[in-house]
Amino acid sequence: MNTNRRLAVAALAAAGLLWGTTVPLSKLALEWLPTGWLTATRFGLAAAILLAVVRRTRPGRGEAGRPGLRLAGRPGLRTAARPGSRTAWSPTVLVSGAVGYGGSVIVQNAGIARTSVTHAALLIGAVPVMVAVVAALWQHTVARPVAWAGFAISLAGVGLVTAGGSGGGATLAGGGLVLASLLLSAVFTVGQARLLRGRDPVAATAVQFLGAALGALAFTVITEGVPAGPAGAGPVLAVAALAAGGTLLPFTLFAYGQSRVSAEVAGAFYNLEPLVGAAAGAVIFGNPVGIALVGGGTAILAGIGLSSLPLITAARGRPAGERERTPTVAGRGRSGEVRGPAHRGEPSPIGRCQQGSRAA
Repeated sequence: MNTNRRLAVAALAAAGLLWGTTVPLSKLALEWLPTGWLTATRFGLAAAILLAVVRRTRPGRGEAGRPGLRLAGRPGLRTAARPGSRTAWSPTVLVSGAVGYGGSVIVQNAGIARTSVTHAALLIGAVPVMVAVVAALWQHTVARPVAWAGFAISLAGVGLVTAGGSGGGATLAGGGLVLASLLLSAVFTVGQARLLRGRDPVAATAVQFLGAALGALAFTVITEGVPAGPAGAGPVLAVAALAAGGTLLPFTLFAYGQSRVSAEVAGAFYNLEPLVGAAAGAVIFGNPVGIALVGGGTAILAGIGLSSLPLITAARGRPAGERERTPTVAGRGRSGEVRGPAHRGEPSPIGRCQQGSRAA
C-alpha cells in the first residue's frame, strides 16, 4: 500500500468515525436547542463556510481566453473551469436541500429527542435497505441476490432493535421518527445523483445546506418559539462540533479519500457510523445494552457487510490502474453532502446507499 493510499484510508476512517458522533452530539445539543433551531443552526453554519469557499474560487479567465477559476490570493494562477457552478443556484437545488437535508434532520432530531443514542445510531443501519428498495421502485435498479440477502438481514435487525428498544430513554415512537427520517433521506439519496448532474457538487451542496437552514428556520417560526439561553457550555460546544466535526470536516476528509480509491471501497467506511454511535450511547450516555439491542445491532452490521461484499470484491477484481480511474463522487449526504456524480460516471445506487444520510 503506497503512501497516498494509506492517507486515503486514514481519511476515510476518520470521516466514518466523525460521522458516528452526529447522533450523540445531537442528543447533547437538543438539551439547549429544539429540533428546528438545531437544524437551522447546524446547516446555517455549514452553509456559511461552504459558500465562502465557493466565493473565494470566483470565476476568472483561463489560458487562451478560456473560462477558468482564479484562486483567491493567487492572481496569476488559474485552474480549469468548475462545471455547473452557476446552475447550482436554482430553486430546485434550494428546495431539495430544504426537504432532503432540513426536513429529514428535523424529523430525525425529533426521534433522537425521544429515544436513546444507541437505539437511534443502530437504526441508521437501515439506510442501505431503504435506498435499495427506493432505487428498485423508482429507477428499476435491482441489486444482486447476495446484496438483497444482506438487506433482508439488516431489516430483520432493525425490526428487532425497534421492537426491543425500551429502557434507557428508548421508545417505539422515537424509533419510528428516526426510521421516517431515514426513509426521507433514502428518497433524497436516490434522486441526488440526477439532480447534481452537470452541477458543481461543492457549490450545489452549499446551496442545499442554505436551503436546509432556511427551511428549518421557517419551521421554527411556525412551531417553535425563541430558545432560551444555554444552561452551560456543553450544549453550545455540541452545536459547534456538530456543524464542524459532524458535517464539514468528515465531508472534506471523505472527498480526499474517495478521490484516491474506488467508490465501492470507500463506501465500506460508512459502516463505522452506527458502531461509533451505538458505542457512544452505551459508554457516554449509559444506555442499557440488552439482548435485543445486541442481536439487532449485530444483524444490521452483518447485513451491511454482506450487501457491500459484491461491490468490494468487484473492485478488488479489477486491475489497480482501472480502480484508480473508477469514477467517484465528491465526498453526505446523513452528511452527506458534496456528493455529486463524477464527470465520467456515477456510483451505483448501492454505492450511494449511505451517502444521503450523512448530514442527518
